Amino acid sequence: MLKAFLNAVKIPDLRKKLVFTLMMIFAYRLGSWIPVPGVDVAAIRGAQAGGAGGFLGILNVFAGGALAQLAVFALGVMPYITASIIMQLLGVVIPKLEQLQKEGEQGRRKITQYTRYLTMGLAVLQSTALISLASTGALFGGTESVLVNDSPWLILFMVLTLTAGTAVIMWLAELITNRGVGNGMSLLIYVSILSQFPSQLRIVRTDNLTGLWSGWGLVAVVLAVGVIVTFAVVFMEQGQRRIPVQYARRTVGRRSYGGQSTYIPLKVNQSGVIPIIFAASLMALPQLLGQITSWQWLDDAVARWFDTTQGIGWVYIATFAVLTLFFTYFYAAIAFNPIEVADNMKKYGGFIPGIRPGRQTAEYLDKVLSRLTLPGSLYLVAVAVMPFVAFAVFDISQFPLGGASLLIMVGVALETMKQIEGQLMQHNYEGFLA
Repeated sequence: MLKAFLNAVKIPDLRKKLVFTLMMIFAYRLGSWIPVPGVDVAAIRGAQAGGAGGFLGILNVFAGGALAQLAVFALGVMPYITASIIMQLLGVVIPKLEQLQKEGEQGRRKITQYTRYLTMGLAVLQSTALISLASTGALFGGTESVLVNDSPWLILFMVLTLTAGTAVIMWLAELITNRGVGNGMSLLIYVSILSQFPSQLRIVRTDNLTGLWSGWGLVAVVLAVGVIVTFAVVFMEQGQRRIPVQYARRTVGRRSYGGQSTYIPLKVNQSGVIPIIFAASLMALPQLLGQITSWQWLDDAVARWFDTTQGIGWVYIATFAVLTLFFTYFYAAIAFNPIEVADNMKKYGGFIPGIRPGRQTAEYLDKVLSRLTLPGSLYLVAVAVMPFVAFAVFDISQFPLGGASLLIMVGVALETMKQIEGQLMQHNYEGFLA
């Protein structure tokens, strides 16, 4: 791998892209440390936003710790992620968006433009909710405001600042995608998660435990488990079922087309990290409803089953696992349309050996997808609940490697390495995965 890095530095074009990417990442991390005007920095110093399993905690990790400091980039990439997921779901139910998805590059540009508009709208809503929680002290689990004052003009200015920060993040991500290495938004998420790793290890080391499960001994155990889980995640993320496809030979004029063999790659984890994000969002709803409403029965249920500040119970873990399982099947059915794939194959003269084109091909693909989603969903559930099991069994407050964070880091690292490797191969250099 060291040889591959040295080879990458030798290529002038690739070297410029790597330097430019690092500069954009530095600018992103700088914005994660600059506080929003009007925030009482002394009041929030040392505070942590959200509980270990709370949705605000996930937002803080994806924002690279900026949420816990109410920095300019406190919203991080979550508005863009949410907007992208919404646009993908709407593409299934709105015919116009579905048509745009089939129009190639021009359609993708139009959808990207719609995603930007939706991102800014969600940024306004999320920044307003964030400042409201900060003004009441609920963001940091306290009862006092962490703002300098509650002036409406100051709150409006803070909302605009956070929204502008989201726009800058989108701009930086697009610059990385167009002029740097890798997918810009994915790399920013990767850097955000990686930046929280040292602080999470420090919390693990300082947990008040005794015996082997304390201090550096606990850190060593967590790192060892993390390495094993990382190998397992890489193995599962690379796993796929290849369905062979044969194209019939056609003669048009004096030219012959088709006749070649290819395959349809169906990944074991067809849904990615989205089911975990959906499940975490729903698990946060009872707490949010408890804060908004005054229903005593809801407050009691939240305090008993869904309060993560005093530890995570097995009911919470089981509910999270069931939701992750459900959303894995739900999103896999949306991400891969067997009927559409079968129609496209039939249109271009393709067929699966032993399967009739058309309806039987769609039924076969649907059956394979259902069977493949089962191990994929169980794998996602295992990765998703692993941090919560660690919280419950070992009585620790942080588990750095697990859940959505680990899936994103592994996926982004693999894709970025493949892109660099492709450019190395063009210059006859040996790549990372050779």
